[in-house]
Amino acid sequence: LVACAAFLFANMGSSFLPDFDEGSVQVNVTLPPGSSLEASNQVSSTIDAKFRTLQVGPENPNGAIRYFVRRTGRAEMDEHASPVNAGEYILNMNQDVHLDREEIIARLLDELKQEVPGVAIEVEQPLAHLISHMVSGVYAQIAIKIYGDDLNQLQTLANQAKASIESVEGVTDPIVEPIQQTEELHIRLRSEDLAFYGVTRAFVARILQTALQGEVISQVLDGQRRFDLLVRLEEEYRTDYANLERLRIDLPDGRGQIELADLADVEVGMGPNAVYRENARRRIVIRCNTQGRDLSSAVNEIENRLNASLDLPAGYFVEFAGQFESQRRATRMILILSGVSILGMFVVLMVLMPSVRIVLQILNALPTAFIGGVLALVITGQDLTVASLVGFISLGGIAVRNGILLVTHYIHLIREEGADFSKSTILRGSLERLAPVLMTALTAGIALIPLVVGGKEPGREILYPVATVILGGLFTSTFCEFLIHPGLFWKFSGRDAAKIANRNELDEI
Repeated sequence: LVACAAFLFANMGSSFLPDFDEGSVQVNVTLPPGSSLEASNQVSSTIDAKFRTLQVGPENPNGAIRYFVRRTGRAEMDEHASPVNAGEYILNMNQDVHLDREEIIARLLDELKQEVPGVAIEVEQPLAHLISHMVSGVYAQIAIKIYGDDLNQLQTLANQAKASIESVEGVTDPIVEPIQQTEELHIRLRSEDLAFYGVTRAFVARILQTALQGEVISQVLDGQRRFDLLVRLEEEYRTDYANLERLRIDLPDGRGQIELADLADVEVGMGPNAVYRENARRRIVIRCNTQGRDLSSAVNEIENRLNASLDLPAGYFVEFAGQFESQRRATRMILILSGVSILGMFVVLMVLMPSVRIVLQILNALPTAFIGGVLALVITGQDLTVASLVGFISLGGIAVRNGILLVTHYIHLIREEGADFSKSTILRGSLERLAPVLMTALTAGIALIPLVVGGKEPGREILYPVATVILGGLFTSTFCEFLIHPGLFWKFSGRDAAKIANRNELDEI
């Protein structure tokens, strides 16, 4: 049974956290880079109309959406500033209509793609959306980051990666981070002319910044209100880029004026609308979410496809981030701490009962509890998450405690009551400890039943896998405590226990 449980555990799907059901759904809408606010509003009006057909109302009492709000772009001072080509909806779902969360998300994705083709649509839970951003800086469960120096090469590689993983089952349509070549005004200063007129690049740059962007030089007081006094060119001259080279520049020390054309070449050029960097390296991101599939297997398939299809030039490399990265790191840390915990329990038990056989007899409760925890996850159809791993650690402590109660009572009967080491003594000790062990197991088990039964309700997503693992493990470990451990004690560790009991008795005399 332990071997079967280990096989199921190794082949179980895994995710960072359980799927959240917050009663709300977030829909991210991303237009091509450089799209105007008017274009975003036009697309959003189509999406608004689609959501209204799904909204609860007199003609549609069973609608899936109660109400929704939209935000297009974020201001520059916002900590998550974004351009007006990016918008997001928060949909409050009708809980009276018992629809599966995955079904709602799949339906919204399919219908919105038909309504607004060519626009990137992402559907996710608001909290999961924020968690993804906190752990990787990307609003998605899976983030494929390609690093390199040349932006054009990065875009080519990103499009190749997108085409390679589009057909992966259980993954939403991948979206490439929008980077697009846009028109720019290039002002190239000539070093010889700067030296001739005795001005620096910083001097010219400050004048251009004041003329085009403006500079706050003072404040205007109007009663209790304060207003910045901004100096810049008038609107008609500020947007007249064709004649910008005629801008007059005052030379230092009152040496007269010159035109910008005397110092620089002004021309229209092309450049990227955004350059993203991470760890001082240029990068581009392909992001996607899982849909009806565990995170670990989806990333493994994506990784295999990219290794087979993506030919990276020298100096370019791929890095996987998102919730998957956090899941790997957290799982590794929990497994290490679990090993340290087991080692610590072994040392403490050896101090209490200096016999390796007795200690192993007590720690045998761990694999028997492991069987029930894994089977509970399989029966309930859950993936392996950080929450369920925490449940296994908690379960180990409870199971070992019951083993200590049983073995210490065997020793008590031999030492305090003078019983012989025999099958009848083991049978008596087991029956006398039946009630205490069942009491401790039932107390924890009964308390966890509401969390397991109502685990699908919003707000219990983290507690559900923890409770499932502990309840399943308690069931098998309690049965094995009385069906297997007395026999193991008689066969392997009982004589060591009798020696310890007799030794303690002699020490007291």
